[in-house]
Amino acid sequence: MPALKPTEFSATITWIGTVPDRTAALASSALDQLALSFDGPQGEAHGGATRPSCGRVTSQHPRGTTIRNVRQVSIVSEEELAVIAERLELDRVDPAWVGATLCVQGLPDFTLIPPSSRLQGPDGVTLVVDMANRPCHLPDPVIRAAVGLEKLPTTFKTAGKNRRGVTAWVEREGTLKVGESLRLHIPDQPVWPH
Repeated sequence: MPALKPTEFSATITWIGTVPDRTAALASSALDQLALSFDGPQGEAHGGATRPSCGRVTSQHPRGTTIRNVRQVSIVSEEELAVIAERLELDRVDPAWVGATLCVQGLPDFTLIPPSSRLQGPDGVTLVVDMANRPCHLPDPVIRAAVGLEKLPTTFKTAGKNRRGVTAWVEREGTLKVGESLRLHIPDQPVWPH
């Protein structure tokens, strides 16, 4: 029996972008399509087979340790960005402002899909969900500049709690295009009872 089961859920890709140089800017640049290799999205600063460990994994590795890069792709959802926008008292939050790679529509409670789930595109390209992407303070200045505000009513970190999307890595190479559908496959296992 397969360890992953296809679901009836799918998401439509509504936006694609890359961060070409994350030291220059957090914001993504929009694209119509994106080639994905085992090193991640082509032209993406977050790509590569490995990365230096960061504050998210200091309980496991000293900061700067070379580890496997399971954060090649940042995926957010239209529905959750709408909730964040409401919490920030804005008309909308552009996925580019938060450095997203993909924005999708159609999966309920997107940030909470199980780790190790797969999102598979029409040509077989497959992304493995690592885990929920915790919001941080970095989008605040990008959002403030984009909407012309000196201060937001709350921080992105607060507004994005449990709504920041997921990070993922490339299991199978291929190309994604705006308007394509990604089918959700989830691990076939019971919830850990502890």
